[in-house]
Amino acid sequence: MATMVGVGVLPVTSTSPFVSSSRRRARSLFSIRASASASSSKELVLQDFTHRRALKIISGLTNFDKDKVSSVVIAADKGGATHVDIACDKDLVELALGLTSIPICVSSVDPSSFLPAVEAGAQMVEIGNYDSFYDSGIQFSSDQILKLTRETRDILPYIALSVTVPHTLSLPDQVRLAELLEQEGVDIIQTEGGKCSNPTTSGVLGLIEKASPTLAAAYSISRAVKIPVMCASGLSSVTAPMAITAGAAGVGIGSAVNKLNDVVAMIAEVTSISEALGLQATHSSQVKRTVKN
Repeated sequence: MATMVGVGVLPVTSTSPFVSSSRRRARSLFSIRASASASSSKELVLQDFTHRRALKIISGLTNFDKDKVSSVVIAADKGGATHVDIACDKDLVELALGLTSIPICVSSVDPSSFLPAVEAGAQMVEIGNYDSFYDSGIQFSSDQILKLTRETRDILPYIALSVTVPHTLSLPDQVRLAELLEQEGVDIIQTEGGKCSNPTTSGVLGLIEKASPTLAAAYSISRAVKIPVMCASGLSSVTAPMAITAGAAGVGIGSAVNKLNDVVAMIAEVTSISEALGLQATHSSQVKRTVKN
């Protein structure tokens, strides 16, 4: 049956050119504002990487225990870290927001899980922290990482995005993947390697042996890409400064903190690493400048 249309009345399925144009302008304006706001937020989140002084404390991709996550967040905040990385869960994000003002990163290998966490207040997303998968015999190929990256960028085009290059790849392949990730618009490349290192000695020498794979990756990748590199996995207060010297713009600390059972011990460990990186002195000078102004 034909639809009757009165004289001078547009059909229901039609839209006034003026209204349509207005809506397009409104959507365009909203998109521009959203993009500008997101760009400003991303710049703030990445500024410590820009200045090569980032310290991210990692609670673990599969750690959904609120008490344990709270302890890690508190330790990151009180110990002088610049970022904290938690499992991708909106409830955990809301919990963390109540405990710290430093940027919150969420980790996952499921791009569809990022949006709710970002809407809850996460300011950065990480495709990585693969240790729990390695324990199950699961590894990620370069093609899989690139696919996850593209899917994430499609969902969240403006968010600060970090991607871990798997240590299971050869070093030349890690470098090549990092270059491809940079082309995909990734903001930070994270290295790893602690799982593949088995120190043969104890003490300082053992700590250096433990960190050698991720230090080697940071050195090689930082010379192949222009975006910041975060060195993570197997680091300590002894080796964190070595990562910066090797070319990293920041360090990620996981098990050295999240395996501890006491929040006081966690704070002490984060503080030790922060001091080793000179972050405490930087913070003090910033406070003094603020007071003078």
